Amino acid sequence: MEADAKFLDTVIRALVEHPDDVKINRTVDEMGVLITLEVHPDDMGKIIGRQGNTAKAIRTLLRVVGMKNNARVNLKINEPEGGKKPAGVMGSYEHNSGQSNTRTIDEVMEGLDL
Repeated sequence: MEADAKFLDTVIRALVEHPDDVKINRTVDEMGVLITLEVHPDDMGKIIGRQGNTAKAIRTLLRVVGMKNNARVNLKINEPEGGKKPAGVMGSYEHNSGQSNTRTIDEVMEGLDL
């Protein structure tokens, strides 16, 4: 296993609850190295992180590992079949009452003490 794939395997298995379901596929072409990651559906949230911050950090670290080996490394995270939204996530930030929690810019500005 190449250094970049081995690094990713170590990091991902440390993060997930189902390490046996981690699958890493590494391909090389004229554009560089593409590493494709598949994990258990329940572990997607841990891999992506809040606002994608964990995935961004993993991609950054992979690029550093790639630079060390004179390679351009990119990570693709495959969404698993049967993927689901985390519990409690509703479209467009709706409360249980069904009312949207959107405000105009004027309403937001009124609430600020400037």
